[in-house]
Amino acid sequence: MTTTRAESRARLTGGLLLWYGVLGGAVAWVVHLLAGWSLDELTCAAGSERVSAVPLWQAVGLAVVVPALVTVGSLLVAALAWRRTAQAQEAGADDRAFGRARMLATLGIWANLLFLTIIVLGGVAVLVLPPCQR
Repeated sequence: MTTTRAESRARLTGGLLLWYGVLGGAVAWVVHLLAGWSLDELTCAAGSERVSAVPLWQAVGLAVVVPALVTVGSLLVAALAWRRTAQAQEAGADDRAFGRARMLATLGIWANLLFLTIIVLGGVAVLVLPPCQR
């Protein structure tokens, strides 16, 4: 049984990888929000500016960098899915699944750009404003 080129592209753009491309930035933003601000608030409430032996700004910086990298990865996956569905449509594949995958990939690109901006600006706010100001 041989598969056509369009069918192989459908497998590459479908499934969990496509959903990571669509929802990865949103999940990363939630992790950033919970980790960054919670670290700041809980550490300051305890009367310290350190998380274990790590300065607070480094711990919060890590809570910004890791979700930002996850969001960039999600953005790249969405862009790859968008590109592959475009190539499949040019090859003449008239399948509704390609249209849905292309729409989800487009949504993923724009959503991940938005969430990356939110994560970066939220990180700038947490890192620029003085911690533990009483």
